[in-house]
Amino acid sequence: MKQTTCFTRRLKIYTTTKEQMEGVIAAETDPEMKKAYGEMLEGCLQEPEKWEWYAMWKIELLNGTPIGDMCFKGLDEKGLPEIGYGIDEEYQGHGYATEAVKAAVKWAFSKPEVNAVEAETDPDNIASQKVLEKCGFQPNGEMGEEGPRFVVSR
Repeated sequence: MKQTTCFTRRLKIYTTTKEQMEGVIAAETDPEMKKAYGEMLEGCLQEPEKWEWYAMWKIELLNGTPIGDMCFKGLDEKGLPEIGYGIDEEYQGHGYATEAVKAAVKWAFSKPEVNAVEAETDPDNIASQKVLEKCGFQPNGEMGEEGPRFVVSR
């Protein structure tokens, strides 16, 4: 598996390896996150040719400081991946999530099979909704498990 890496003005965003994901899963104490990371790894192993669509992507400052992670939740036959992201609390409020999501969407749209990218956020997570809006996402009128769904098209 070759590593996929995106750079922005301030960030390095890259796919993790099987070993890195196993380490994150082993260290995770939140049962919900542990389950989500396990599902991501399972997707990677079941569809290794689509590794970057299931893998955890680490978000780091250019100096190597880890500040968060993101992922796509697979790539369906309609070419509509869902993105998820999180920035560690001490690094929030500096535009890093917006920068990372813009870079990830740009990367996704470099793939001819991708028609749009979706996201879902808790109805009370106004900061995440603002990130999506800044990245061109629009509400699509649907509710998902976590809350309202958003979409950005090519």
